[in-house]
Amino acid sequence: MVEYADDLTFSDKVLSAPGLTLVDFWAPWCGPCRMIAPVLEDIAAEYEGRLKVVKVNVDENPALAAQFQIRSIPTLYFMRDGRPVSKLIGLQSRSDLSAAIDALLASA
Repeated sequence: MVEYADDLTFSDKVLSAPGLTLVDFWAPWCGPCRMIAPVLEDIAAEYEGRLKVVKVNVDENPALAAQFQIRSIPTLYFMRDGRPVSKLIGLQSRSDLSAAIDALLASA
């Protein structure tokens, strides 16, 4: 359910995507990134059809990391119809993440 994007596919998978998309900027060496990964898998399944979850490896895609001014990881960007609407930095609890998603979905 979680998709992966890179410099070449980001535009199609995120910027052109309708509705709400959560973009996880992460790296494999990042402990908090590894901790949130299963939560994001669960979120992708729970919100299927209402939220798209896309992961971007900052080490492999430095241009995207620079474009979105990623200074800490994980950074979670929420995009609506290809435009940033909110972001969360650092490890998030499942309940905080669900609350943020629910609020964004309600405001659509």
